[in-house]
Amino acid sequence: MLLAGTVGFISRRFFCHPRSRVPFWGWLGLGIILLAELLLAARVIWASTFFTPIVWTGYILLADGLVASLKGESRLSAPGSFAALAFWSVPLWLVFEAYNLRLRNWVYVSMPSSPALDTLGYVWAFATIWPAIYETADFVEALGYFQPNHWPRTPSTPAARGLTALGGLILVTVPLLVPARIGSYLFGAVWMGFVLLLDPLNYQWRGASLLRDFEDGSHTKLGALLAAGWICGILWEFWNYWAGAGWLYIFSIGQSWKIFQMPAPGLLGFPPFAVECWVMFEFLRTIKRQFVSARKRDDLVEQQV
Repeated sequence: MLLAGTVGFISRRFFCHPRSRVPFWGWLGLGIILLAELLLAARVIWASTFFTPIVWTGYILLADGLVASLKGESRLSAPGSFAALAFWSVPLWLVFEAYNLRLRNWVYVSMPSSPALDTLGYVWAFATIWPAIYETADFVEALGYFQPNHWPRTPSTPAARGLTALGGLILVTVPLLVPARIGSYLFGAVWMGFVLLLDPLNYQWRGASLLRDFEDGSHTKLGALLAAGWICGILWEFWNYWAGAGWLYIFSIGQSWKIFQMPAPGLLGFPPFAVECWVMFEFLRTIKRQFVSARKRDDLVEQQV
């Protein structure tokens, strides 16, 4: 019901929205999804094992094609930027895998016995996470669900930003400092902590920032990301439920009340996780911009000397 309602709600908006023809890669993505489902139903071993990265590759192509049909451009219009997003998706997700080594909220099951195939599956799947979030947020924005400048402007003061960052630092460190049996209940703090920790730094270093959006009276990006987290979360759990190789949640909250493999309270973590994905990647882009600017200044000084 959650899946059908979510897909139906978005589909109705898409077909009622002015748009151009869906480009070929959008149809290719849909074809990959349908073929993956057919191969899974036919119990083809390799398709079942790699179902998650295959189907999410198809989804990313489909979502990008839908965005292109609505806006006339999409992330795949700039392949270099898209490749960077997919590349950094792997180490960024490994941050959460590192937390999971301590907090033990999920495990992976039925993975390939071959180390090479096992690594391929992990890297391919992890590389789809950030692109899926970004493409879905782009799609939600293109549908016009969250119009800009409908909210009061919220000024950001240095003191408020400092307290926000401090709060984020507490949220991402406390789960690691307390005993593991207690920390396993605190993974929700990790899903929100990096937003509070890094977004003030993005603001301070003139990067893309939710705090700056709030100052401009815009909550469009926040709303689109929260919606993207919900959509991707439902799809992640739906497709993982049927996959031959996937993840299993082992934390002790809500195990008797599951939606697919996910204990129901865990679904609440997907919307803030999507916001966190955006803030973390924009933090990397902000650092890069700062580094490039510093090098340009150094080169200018050398030239003047």
